Amino acid sequence: MIKMLEKFRLRREENPLLRFPTLETVLMVEETIDKYSGELNRTDLWKKLPRKVMWQTYVLVIDYLLYSNKIAVDPKDGKIIWIWNPKLLKLVEKRKRY
Repeated sequence: MIKMLEKFRLRREENPLLRFPTLETVLMVEETIDKYSGELNRTDLWKKLPRKVMWQTYVLVIDYLLYSNKIAVDPKDGKIIWIWNPKLLKLVEKRKRY
């Protein structure tokens, strides 16, 4: 997570007008990605958001979700796929270790 924070700080130094997303914005983007998983690329998904978000802020959210392994981007056509599965994670955590 420290590397991600350093990346944000560097971006902030490059562009002092850069806006950071609120938790509400991050959750909205997550829900939209989950709804349209595998159907839309980054730009089309941005246009489908229920509320307007500045492009720079949206890109920061996408970078964060990629970094936290909640989404993946299809290298062939650039479509965003929701891959986070908390139910599977709980099953893996409960399994017996040998």
